[in-house]
Amino acid sequence: MYKLAAAFAVLASPALATGLEIDIEGEANGTIVVDLFEDTAPLHVAQITSIAEGGEYDGVVFHRVIDGFMAQTGDVEFGQLGGDMRLAGRGGSSLPDIPAEFSDQNFDRGIIGMARAQNPNSANSQFFIMFEEGPFLNGQYTIIGEVTSGMDIVDQIKRGTGANGAVVGQPDVMTAVRVTD
Repeated sequence: MYKLAAAFAVLASPALATGLEIDIEGEANGTIVVDLFEDTAPLHVAQITSIAEGGEYDGVVFHRVIDGFMAQTGDVEFGQLGGDMRLAGRGGSSLPDIPAEFSDQNFDRGIIGMARAQNPNSANSQFFIMFEEGPFLNGQYTIIGEVTSGMDIVDQIKRGTGANGAVVGQPDVMTAVRVTD
């Protein structure tokens, strides 16, 4: 119950933003612009914007990138550039996990979804950007937004060559994540 109450407390904080600007460096270099879906996933958007406003996404790597599928990032606990990349993807933030907010939207190219463990109510800080359509994800993961500018940058993110798409060597990184109105 505490986790749910804490999630609603985040939602009750100041007005929700409408987007993000994410600066990426590595094999991909540039800025992507994201429109967030406050009406579809208000708890998730509130959490993501809270983490971004706190600067916690700055310096977080794309730790899992699967060609033809998606690029995953957002592990603020273990995904910092220079950290032990063997742990990247296993952590979250200091905020509580978020209850699922599934919708009838489709996982199309450029859609951003929340990563989670097997429990549908376990999303926290990690998210992924779709390279291609992924209809098998529809209704199974929360959609929080879509890339409106910079998909050419997303397409250049270094692909993982390790197990389950793990990035080997120097990963691409979100150098700055800004909340926009």
